[in-house]
Amino acid sequence: MNFYDWMIYKGLSESSARSYDGALRGVLSEWAMDNDLISGPLSASTNALDFEALSRDIQKLPIFKERNARGHHMYSATLSKFSEYLTGNGSDDVQIDLEQIISDTTTTLTEKTALIKSRIGQGAFREKVLLHWARCAVTGFSDTSLLVASHIKPWKKSTNSERLDPWNGLLLSPNLDKAFDKGFITFEKKGYIRLSPLLSDAAKLGIVPSMKIELRPEHEKYMAHHRAEEFKNG
Repeated sequence: MNFYDWMIYKGLSESSARSYDGALRGVLSEWAMDNDLISGPLSASTNALDFEALSRDIQKLPIFKERNARGHHMYSATLSKFSEYLTGNGSDDVQIDLEQIISDTTTTLTEKTALIKSRIGQGAFREKVLLHWARCAVTGFSDTSLLVASHIKPWKKSTNSERLDPWNGLLLSPNLDKAFDKGFITFEKKGYIRLSPLLSDAAKLGIVPSMKIELRPEHEKYMAHHRAEEFKNG
């Protein structure tokens, strides 16, 4: 869920959501980039802690102080609202998806149960992904209690059958799962990792260009989607 949709879901009016979203993508991003605080738009930020530090630096800028006071603190409110959005870290997305599953009149109770378990990382989907990979698909780390059964083609863009298809799954360590989910890494057809130019200090996350994964042909239709639609190529 993007920032605008999240604000609407949280009960903000369309005009308020447009104002906050426009300020974030517009002048706030311009001020941050003009002062070398960030190399791209603020809307590309994904880490709540990093954004908190960036927000403090932005609020020290003279132009921010002057325009924020003149604008009745709308810009500080925008930064606060986006920080709240990042802190949620997708939890609202899960809740919305679960509500949609429950209210769907076209699926049976058995199908709903399977989809709910898949969405929260349990059930047959995780079991089948575990059965195929047995360990982290990239690093080989073997404590599966710490690994995430991640969808390759995102949940929101998948059909119900794709959401339950184990070939649409990777078993990853949390850092790799998050980077993959956010589009900062992907994998070539032969399994070699590709790093987004927007991922800074990848090595600090334990992510290096030499990493590789052993993909099966059945994975490729999902991975092709990820490379084309989810990967942040700069």
